[in-house]
Amino acid sequence: MKKFFSFLLTLISIGCFAQTTPRESLDPKVTEVWDLKPKKVTPGSNPSEAPSDAIVLFDGKDLSKWSALSGGDAKWEVKDGAMSVAKGTGDIKTKQTFGDIQLHIEWRAPSEVVGEGQGRGNSGIFLQEKYELQVLDSYESVTYSNGQAGSIYKQSIPLVNACLKPGEWQTYDVIYTAPRFSENGRVIVPAYIMVIHNGILVQNHTQIYGPTEYRGLPVYQPHGKGSIKLQDHGNPVSYRNIWVREL
Repeated sequence: MKKFFSFLLTLISIGCFAQTTPRESLDPKVTEVWDLKPKKVTPGSNPSEAPSDAIVLFDGKDLSKWSALSGGDAKWEVKDGAMSVAKGTGDIKTKQTFGDIQLHIEWRAPSEVVGEGQGRGNSGIFLQEKYELQVLDSYESVTYSNGQAGSIYKQSIPLVNACLKPGEWQTYDVIYTAPRFSENGRVIVPAYIMVIHNGILVQNHTQIYGPTEYRGLPVYQPHGKGSIKLQDHGNPVSYRNIWVREL
């Protein structure tokens, strides 16, 4: 950190000096950084595979990284490398809590189409257990725009509808920045999110206005790190290949 501030002060000094000195006379080496090296991270062999510094939350084998909201064992079904909502078993959450993260998660709405609108392949990904990224079969189903797949539920409409057909695996890649609060509980910086759905940008540094509410407007309450929660909305939605990188 001291090196970073030293470099920053150097840049400021150069900027002041450059205002009165021709650019051609400046030594280019002054702005070269050699002693602040990013750590080495090995990417996965494909977009679904976790990089070397990721925390794998579900590898297709068991729910050891997850629990019921009450803290007991997660009761969802694990089969063929995926975990699926077992109706009536309730939401599940990660045992580990997080703040700022990069999240990769794949989901699938049921191939058998049942219902319309919010009753069709409905689930949700709650960041810090509070802020919902909607999961829904929105391929050819009409619902309110800030409630379709890729929306920040009841808050932000996705830029486009990137949904695949029911029964096909879909991908969310998420960059999430947690909100910051002052000591007296006021919001210093709200939460922000970027979502890439099936390779297409659908939320671009979108501000989150507070916890997800079904009724009424969102209002922030101060909090620290929180789990990632997956919703049981009564539909047999499936998930696989879930990993995060703490930022």
